[in-house]
Amino acid sequence: MSRELPPGAPGTESSGLVLVDKPAGWTSHDVVGKVRRLAGTRKVGHAGTLDPMATGLLVVGFNKATRLLTSITGTDKTYLATVRLGQTTTTEDADGEILVERLANAVTEQRVLDAIADLTGHIQQVPSAVSAIKVEGRRAYDRVRSGEDVVLPSRPVTIHRFELTDFRRSEDGRIVDLDVTVECSSGTYIRALARDLGEALDTGAHLTALRRTAVGPFQIADAVTVDQLTERFTATELSAAAAGLFPVRNLSHEEAVELSFGRAIGPTAERTDWSVAPGEAEAPLVAAQTPEGAVIALIQDGVRAGEPVARPQIVFAPSTGPGSRADTTPEGAR
Repeated sequence: MSRELPPGAPGTESSGLVLVDKPAGWTSHDVVGKVRRLAGTRKVGHAGTLDPMATGLLVVGFNKATRLLTSITGTDKTYLATVRLGQTTTTEDADGEILVERLANAVTEQRVLDAIADLTGHIQQVPSAVSAIKVEGRRAYDRVRSGEDVVLPSRPVTIHRFELTDFRRSEDGRIVDLDVTVECSSGTYIRALARDLGEALDTGAHLTALRRTAVGPFQIADAVTVDQLTERFTATELSAAAAGLFPVRNLSHEEAVELSFGRAIGPTAERTDWSVAPGEAEAPLVAAQTPEGAVIALIQDGVRAGEPVARPQIVFAPSTGPGSRADTTPEGAR
């Protein structure tokens, strides 16, 4: 559930996720800094960078909820973008200087649709050189700014949906603006997708607008602006966030105590063959929920000494009750 913390209140005992609608001109780090001040903690991170020119959903975690961010970062994303055909820029977006101008007057909507189809599905993408990817310890964009010619290796990405929603030609016909919706796997660069679309159409292209509308199960409709966050700091609590991200296993009290000590419990799934064949995906993470409704760990089925078990991969908090870490009362004093 979401709950409110007054701005500036210490948040060291609370953990959660904040969905922020990042404004243009702000870096993702700017948003993290804002949440640090409002939550009263230094332990804050986000689940995927948005460029300063981009707007939209930034998932921010604080305190123990930062341990959810790796899983969130790996989820699919959805974007609304505007691609301008006929111009390339130094940054592949509107923040850069124009490099090359080519006439886009021969481009038809059908040609765009055909090129989009070729860029849909499983593809190899060369990330934008002006990206946060590290090259020998330095960000690629830092190397580009210092005058280096950076070419990054291609990587596999999946474009689940690449839909043209509007086709606009300038009055002189030299430029075409395309509004598109993209649903894609983690690691996809929309600037690179626009670049590749422009190359396929022999016009060049760059992004003029980008807005992220979804990150995994999280939607922009549930996000707050920076101003709203300042007025009313509201976060989705850790247990609710974890339960929304992963399948939930309801624990017995005894199982909760075992997990609170970092010990394995019985497996979640029912199966007879627990060996993992080469290339087979590992069992999914599961949110382990106490009888009181608190998610205390993320667990994963596996094998220990030939026996199926569910091992804690991340333990958020100890269970409460007799025998748990939180209950240190000697038995004779109870």
